[in-house]
Amino acid sequence: MNIDVIIPLYKPGKELFQLLDSLNEQSVPIQNIILMNTEEKYFQQLVYGSKFSEKYKNVKVYHLSKREFDHGKTRHMGVQRSRADVFVMMTQDAMPADSFLIEKLTQHLSDDVAVSYAMQLPTKDCSIVERYTRSFNYPQASCIKSAEDIPRLGIKTFFCSNVCAAYRRELYEELGGFIRHTIFNEDMIYAAGAIEAGYKIAYEAEAKVIHSHNYTHRQQFHRNFDLGVSQADHPEIFAGVPSESEGMKLVKRTTAYLKEKHRLDKVPYFYVQCACKYAGYLLGKHYRKLPKSWILAFTSNKEYWSTKF
Repeated sequence: MNIDVIIPLYKPGKELFQLLDSLNEQSVPIQNIILMNTEEKYFQQLVYGSKFSEKYKNVKVYHLSKREFDHGKTRHMGVQRSRADVFVMMTQDAMPADSFLIEKLTQHLSDDVAVSYAMQLPTKDCSIVERYTRSFNYPQASCIKSAEDIPRLGIKTFFCSNVCAAYRRELYEELGGFIRHTIFNEDMIYAAGAIEAGYKIAYEAEAKVIHSHNYTHRQQFHRNFDLGVSQADHPEIFAGVPSESEGMKLVKRTTAYLKEKHRLDKVPYFYVQCACKYAGYLLGKHYRKLPKSWILAFTSNKEYWSTKF
């Protein structure tokens, strides 16, 4: 089985070298690492004088402008540059936790499993709230999800993350690949289509990457606005499985966790964060009723709207 890794880049830092080294030290060999880099000047500034092409012979770099970038289309372009049987999508800020990431991530890709995604572990500087959110979204037990799980899991049935996910190339082509123009959520949209077509999604808890963010309230608002937009644009997927109930479950469980850890001082901060997330999400779901100036102020992806107005 040939495996490629595809990573969109934007203003990469020196951590990129660590990521590439880690990928090339995996227990399962990687054929090619395809970097879809936005804005060539930032990449050239990073690699200048590093003999990059000599050290990383299996790394292929393709450049595009910021205006050309799209969460779905750019990743699809990366897939088109791959000939591997299996490709792994990653983000530049995800770091393999060990040398068995690719091996564990691809172990259950089979005839009826279209995509598998990895557990995300918090970084050392991760806040206590975000640390719990990681464990809520990425539990210790692996599972395989199908259409039969929708009544029990709701929107979590479609949950999948391109922070680190492996795809079967044959099924990717059969299902039409990633949506070509989307503000966000290309991974969940694909996963939902796969489940609708009768395939399954695997969560591999033994495949681990280190990845978390300490977003500000403002950043959470912008991110959730874009999340709401993506759901509003795809009612065929999300209308029947609303995510509000899952959000309320997270609020209740995080509050209980903070109480258990004797960190009730973090509860007001957490509730303000939740309010910002929900406000952004609600406005995003109803973006068609908003003035253009509001949409551009609320989104974190202004380039996406250049073709919408």
